Amino acid sequence: MARAARERSEQERETEAERYPPPFVSRVAILSLHTSPLVLPGHGDAGGMNVYVRELSSALAQTGVDATVFVRRHSDAPTVVDVEPGFRVVHVTAGAADLAKESLPAVVEDYADGVEAWIRQNPVDVLHANYWLSGVAGHRLKHGLDLPLVSTFHTLAGVKAETGDPEPQRRVDAEADVIACSDVITANSVTEVHQLADLYGADPKRIDVVAPGVDGALFSVGSRHGARAAVGLQPGPVLLFVGRIQPLKGLDVAVETLAGLGRRYGDARLLVVGGASGPEGEREFRRFEDAVRHHRLQGRVTLVPPQPHHLLSTYYRAADVCLVPSRSESFGLVALEAAACGVPVVAADVGGLRTLVDHGRTGFRVPGRDPARYTEAVLSILDDPVLAASMARRGAEMAGQYSWTATAARLRRIFADLSSRVPLDCTV
Repeated sequence: MARAARERSEQERETEAERYPPPFVSRVAILSLHTSPLVLPGHGDAGGMNVYVRELSSALAQTGVDATVFVRRHSDAPTVVDVEPGFRVVHVTAGAADLAKESLPAVVEDYADGVEAWIRQNPVDVLHANYWLSGVAGHRLKHGLDLPLVSTFHTLAGVKAETGDPEPQRRVDAEADVIACSDVITANSVTEVHQLADLYGADPKRIDVVAPGVDGALFSVGSRHGARAAVGLQPGPVLLFVGRIQPLKGLDVAVETLAGLGRRYGDARLLVVGGASGPEGEREFRRFEDAVRHHRLQGRVTLVPPQPHHLLSTYYRAADVCLVPSRSESFGLVALEAAACGVPVVAADVGGLRTLVDHGRTGFRVPGRDPARYTEAVLSILDDPVLAASMARRGAEMAGQYSWTATAARLRRIFADLSSRVPLDCTV
């Protein structure tokens, strides 16, 4: 039954483009002020959003939608970088190249000026803003150019405040303004729909769930033995953490989880793929090192610098369990990629992870921040190879329901619908 349902789902995705012919909308401006799809995830502020913008733009281009991504110039890269036919990145000068993320609100207007100048020479049909800073620019451009605005926030200040990571009030206010005037707001999950409505008063009729995807050609089930040999790991259980080292991502919980395994799995190790990020990144990295020393885990924790996205699958396949102990996650791309590679996931019971991790079937969701609960979940997997294999199989089946082609098709329909409507006006 499950196999038949999966085959039907795959057939539906394969014929999606035929059921939904190319829309009237053929040109989209994708706003990504603070981070570029050309930057390696795991460095600085580059993370899942970089992957999202790159993969979505590529998928849109492959369906005939011309995608231009506007980023703030942060290097001496050419003004225009052609990534592939129909997908380019335009670097807009707005402030010093090395400007800290915390100072970016001051250059939003300069960024918007540069984008507007480009669009007036190279017209587009719709604006798609990613993250709140781009949303502020998109809000201005929407009215200045009389274009519909689609906003994807990726993270929300209101949600972060609830989980102990408060943001400046100006961000909260800006998000509310953008939400009030966006023609469509895309949410990564049903949980985010409720957050937008409950915390910001967003009109549910203007919210569409558009889940990110995963590249099944890169992230798929493979040989654990071969993967471990490739990355130089010794025998023994492997816990994996992939992400930026910052308080939000909860690397400290991952270290405590390893420590909690004690002598029962004294040969277990933690593999960390990522680097310090954000204003608290270096301090969080020092806390990580202190925790490793405190628990005398120096020989059992391996730190790997950020890797090109296409190489991450080897690290996923090498793991017995992938830990995602984030304080908040609007989606949780790491959890999806791990599942696609056949790795059970133990994740925080927050945000989009509630959708991606089927508790007890593809992994475990852990409420709260108690590392002992994470250790208990990991032990349930390590102690029961039959359960682990079942979770791996079901996780891979679940991940097969997500693709960037489907994500792009959903957005194409949204763009096409907007092309026949008068853009929403606001008094902001």
